[in-house]
Amino acid sequence: MNVDEFWGIVEAARADGRPFHEALQDRLAKRSEEEILAFQACFDELDGAVCRWDVWAAAYLIGGGCSDDSFMDFRAGLIALGREWYERVRRSPDALADHPAVIQAAADGDGYPVFYEVAGYAAAKAYERATGKDDCDFYEAIDEYRAARGLEETDSDMGEEFDFEDDAEMRKRLPRLAEMFLSG
Repeated sequence: MNVDEFWGIVEAARADGRPFHEALQDRLAKRSEEEILAFQACFDELDGAVCRWDVWAAAYLIGGGCSDDSFMDFRAGLIALGREWYERVRRSPDALADHPAVIQAAADGDGYPVFYEVAGYAAAKAYERATGKDDCDFYEAIDEYRAARGLEETDSDMGEEFDFEDDAEMRKRLPRLAEMFLSG
C-alpha cells in the first residue's frame, strides 16, 4: 500500500460522519488480511516520522503533560486528523496552534483534542473482525509482514532532546502553542 492509498482510506473514514476509529475499522475489515497489514505498516511508518522531541513537546503543552503512552495516542491522533494536518505538524508542530480543536481546548482549559488512543488500534480490531484471529495473531502477522518485505522497524531520529519543563525553552521552540498553554 502506498502512502496515497493509505491517506485515501483515512480521509474516507474521516468523511464518514461517524467516530473516525469506527469508520476506519469498518473500512479496513472489508479488506484482505494483507491489505490490513499493509495499512498498519504504513501507519507505523507515518507514526515513526512524527516520533520526535518537538512533536512530543507540542503534545506536552496541549495535554498539560504527556507520558510515553499518551505520546503514542497523540501520534495516532495526528494521523486521524488527516493528511493535511499531519503534514503541517510534521513540518512544524507549532502549526497545531491553528487547529480549531486545539484553539478550543486552550480557551476551555481542558480536553485532549489530538490524543486518540483507539485510532492507533483500528487495524488490529479490523484484522480481528476480518480474520477471526486475536490481537496477538495480528502483532505476529504484522511482524512477519514487515520482515518478509524488509520493513524492519528502526529507531526514529527524535531530534534534539530538550526540557519540556523549561518554559523559556518551550516558548523558543513552540512559541504559538506556548502562548496558548503556558501561563505568565
